[in-house]
Amino acid sequence: MENTPQSTFGRHRKIMPFDAAALDVLQTQSRQKAASLNQHILGYGALAETEWAAAGIPAPDLPAMRKYRLERIRAELRRRDYAGVLLYDPINIRYVTDATNMQVWVTHNATRYCFVATDGPIILFDYHHCEHLSDHAGVVDEVRPAVSWIYFYGGELVPRRVERWALGIVDLLAEHGGGNRRLAVDHIDAEPVAELAQHGISVHNGEQIMERARMIKSPDELLGMRRSIAACEAAMAEMESALKPGISENELWAELHRGNIVRGGEWIETRLLSSGPRTNPWFQECSSRIIEEGDFVSFDTDLIGPYGFCADISRTWLCGDGAPSDEQRDLYAIAAEQIAFNRELLRPGVTLKELSDTARHPPEDCMPNRYGSLYHGVGLADEYPGVPHRVDWKEDTPDDVLLPGMVLCVESYTGRLGGREGVKIEEQVLITETGPEQLSSYPLDARLLGR
Repeated sequence: MENTPQSTFGRHRKIMPFDAAALDVLQTQSRQKAASLNQHILGYGALAETEWAAAGIPAPDLPAMRKYRLERIRAELRRRDYAGVLLYDPINIRYVTDATNMQVWVTHNATRYCFVATDGPIILFDYHHCEHLSDHAGVVDEVRPAVSWIYFYGGELVPRRVERWALGIVDLLAEHGGGNRRLAVDHIDAEPVAELAQHGISVHNGEQIMERARMIKSPDELLGMRRSIAACEAAMAEMESALKPGISENELWAELHRGNIVRGGEWIETRLLSSGPRTNPWFQECSSRIIEEGDFVSFDTDLIGPYGFCADISRTWLCGDGAPSDEQRDLYAIAAEQIAFNRELLRPGVTLKELSDTARHPPEDCMPNRYGSLYHGVGLADEYPGVPHRVDWKEDTPDDVLLPGMVLCVESYTGRLGGREGVKIEEQVLITETGPEQLSSYPLDARLLGR
């Protein structure tokens, strides 16, 4: 022990004394450094960029995209005579600011919100010391610390936090509302609504504002979506290469996660992958089950990829090198034909009710297992509208008209009631002036199509 070298770390190191007068300068430098290293500044990396170049998909004009989004939001706010919108949903905040921060965590912890004035600034209330995360976009006028009223922070003193939060909102509207005290909010608890009412502020449906704004995509948004789909499909190819008898569902699903993250994608919203007998009925989350020779493997990507765009594509593959059974071919043909038929109905001017009435539906023995919708909108996530099967259309089902710039997913699940397996196929489709353009392009399983 006597000969053990002794550490000299820190003994003779000179440390500059802390200069309180330099605090503002140091904070500014720290923020600038962090902002310059933001993931959105660093980009998506050589792999993704090489694949996008090979696919001939140019980069979107992000400043133009951000300007377009704000114009759409403010047009909706003016149409409904609101002073502004307060947003908690991280998808909506991303739409406004093109900035991210712990997206999944803040989905269930109300610690980050954004105020968009109808005529005035955009103020982001961000998590502690996160001011640098939105500097890259040039959209946010001011970043303030969020006042969170969740129980995690407030405990039994939540009412006091709600009061402090509400006073901040009251000041916002007094300064930027022009006398208008009608505020749209996307997600909010009962206590803050009641507290705002005490100050004469009425709360209205902010989700309505954002869904209508997000419904029509700009050309630059479509470029971002095309890039996200290309990244997703490259990950799907890696996933299919890994599909061999003996791999577990979880191991196979992890390939899609890896492929998304390595290309700069963000997260996957579900765990919808199943195999063999777990494919019927649908909505089994992936498990430790070992995939066997001859099994169907059905999955739904539900993937939030680069630029925050959703790539929502479903496929069913046959595991192994053998030939499919007649039943497998039959189920696959039904699903593929339904998708092809229903895709061609997507044209400008068609109503949602017309889609529901004229779409091809699963055969009678598969209808009890039908998917929850025939079509649904998609953008930064699954979006409005949702189109149910004809038998599921109710008096409170909204009707609307298809417009150019909308993107819809065409859905099919085909599995006989009481059957062993089922087929999930889904395509992502753009509504153009002349009709549908399918954005997803991953090939269907040739063996199951009989090719």
